[in-house]
Amino acid sequence: MALDRLNVSLAADVAQLANEGRAKAPERVIVGYVPASGVRGPRYRLRDTEGEFLRMNANSYLSLSHHPALIEAGDHAARAFGTGPGAVRFIDGTSVHHVALEERIAAFVGRPSAKVFNSAYTTILGTAITLTGPDTYWIGDALNHNCIIRAMRIANVASNRRAIFAHNDVADLERQLAAVPDDVGRVVVIFDGIFSMRGDCAPVGDLLRACEAHTHRFRDGVVTMMDDSHGIGAYGATGRGTEEHCGARVDILVGTFGKAFGVNGGFVAGSPELIEAVRQKADTYIYTNPLSAADCASAVAAVDIADGPEGRERLAGLKARTRQFREGLAALGLESIEGPHPVVPLLVRDTERTRAIVRGLFERRILAVGLTFPVVPQGDETIRFQVNAAHTASDIDDVLGALAELAK
Repeated sequence: MALDRLNVSLAADVAQLANEGRAKAPERVIVGYVPASGVRGPRYRLRDTEGEFLRMNANSYLSLSHHPALIEAGDHAARAFGTGPGAVRFIDGTSVHHVALEERIAAFVGRPSAKVFNSAYTTILGTAITLTGPDTYWIGDALNHNCIIRAMRIANVASNRRAIFAHNDVADLERQLAAVPDDVGRVVVIFDGIFSMRGDCAPVGDLLRACEAHTHRFRDGVVTMMDDSHGIGAYGATGRGTEEHCGARVDILVGTFGKAFGVNGGFVAGSPELIEAVRQKADTYIYTNPLSAADCASAVAAVDIADGPEGRERLAGLKARTRQFREGLAALGLESIEGPHPVVPLLVRDTERTRAIVRGLFERRILAVGLTFPVVPQGDETIRFQVNAAHTASDIDDVLGALAELAK
């Protein structure tokens, strides 16, 4: 068969990943959801595994995925418009629910316009394609998400048209800005709002001041772009994300509906001119089917909840459980990275110990993600925990109790 020889090569590629310690473990399959009961938050059942598991590795920070309002909104839209759009946005694939979601998220993040994509990943790719021209220069944080790194490649950004500054290092950003060649017409400085493996946030105000000092040098200035997928909905006094936490505002904001809002899809928000350029130029918007009407309707319901009294209550509960967990780690003498975000890393700093703790947690029916060498440098081995609003005080106590045993 035609694939016989290719299959041998592909199997060798995967074997090489395994030899290097970079292969992904087999995917666990969730087969059931167990609602919260009493002092216990929701649990999940896994295929071929006994018991019910507490998820400490979910991005659903506000725990909205099972909210009746989201389910009802999605069901109503699916019955009215079907389960899929049937075409790309340009070919009559746009429903009233797409427009409603764009208007709703733009209002939530305080921008005049927004455009929704089928993921935040494709949002970053498409926006990078839109902004990149022959005299565009990109500068990014060293720990930016994979989607930003891929975006530079897909947008064909040449090696002499990009630079990296050390993680959250404003002085190094200033050095990189000073080194931008004079023939550049547009500089884009791009960074994550919340760094997903560490839970720390970009010093947005300081980064903006560094960019402002150089913006006069370039035809289109220095444009700031932030992917706040882990911040929007879960961070700041009212869930407006890293901008609200830092009291500073970037030029272009990217976010997701797939984390705090508990649905699917991504968005970019900014000026009407930017959004129209994205609509005209972003390949990952133009040439692929959009979200379904049901996804959009559920996302509108989620933003409405996040923007109201129930959302404030869930956010307050999320912050309380995050404080409980962070303080509990400190009381156990375990190392983390300080900050109020519900991404809470446990710095283990040893590959075998990290793997052993993750196994021990699994045996105790707790799901968490271990990051080990060579995925991270030796000495940076980490277990990432993610607190959700549906976690109870008892749940957090259970996790801390397990870690107290396993840390020995």
